[in-house]
Amino acid sequence: MPALIEIERLTKRFGAFTAVDDVSFSVARGEVVGFLGPNGAGKSTTMKMLAGFVTPSAGTARLCGEDVLERPVAAKRHLGFLPEGAPTYPEMTVAGFLGFVARVRGFGGAALRERVAHAMRLTTLEGVRLQPIETLSKGFKRRVGLAQALLHDPPVLVLDEPTDGLDPNQKREVRALIAAMAPEKAIVISTHLLEEVEAVCTRAIIIARGRVVADETPAQLAARGPDLDTVFRDLTLPAAVAADPGAAPGTVTEPA
Repeated sequence: MPALIEIERLTKRFGAFTAVDDVSFSVARGEVVGFLGPNGAGKSTTMKMLAGFVTPSAGTARLCGEDVLERPVAAKRHLGFLPEGAPTYPEMTVAGFLGFVARVRGFGGAALRERVAHAMRLTTLEGVRLQPIETLSKGFKRRVGLAQALLHDPPVLVLDEPTDGLDPNQKREVRALIAAMAPEKAIVISTHLLEEVEAVCTRAIIIARGRVVADETPAQLAARGPDLDTVFRDLTLPAAVAADPGAAPGTVTEPA
């Protein structure tokens, strides 16, 4: 089955510092990939390049065969992106913001109303549909960000910490939603939660110091240790110690 996400030798440099270094992987329809790494490992930079928000220094990425550099608009039509922090227009109501996103995506009339209503149902936002976003809790704001990513039913989802700020029940609901959508989509999830990888992911890709250091099943990842701190230390300690014997395990200083 052809991959819906293709990343080839993606690299991003900020001056003399290399934040993402020659990263390659692909994601097929039906796969949910957990994208993991210590703080500052290059996760968010990789996801922003995949989404077309950051221009790579080298390499490329394709969404459903469309190159994000050569055909950015066509590529983004296939993408639902939940960035870190899920920026919105805080003075808008939930329904108003989602309606704005739907219009940007090219919907109007009855189709727009149905897309907005469906996105709110999926993310359980009907009860706050007329509230200004700035009045919502962190968890509800995160759900608004998820709703805008799902609104146009894209075949590719790139989700940066989708359950951040949610309570345990809300986390279960979002994970169940991701699992239900997974057979028809290619999904990449950035997360710090091993339980999330075990719950919804079919693969786990681990990045450290800008390079992929592991591509495993959730079972293989869990076998490395009881939590991700242990896993990161196991995977990054030898290189870190070799580079700087006085460095703490997994210590990194580069931007995300």
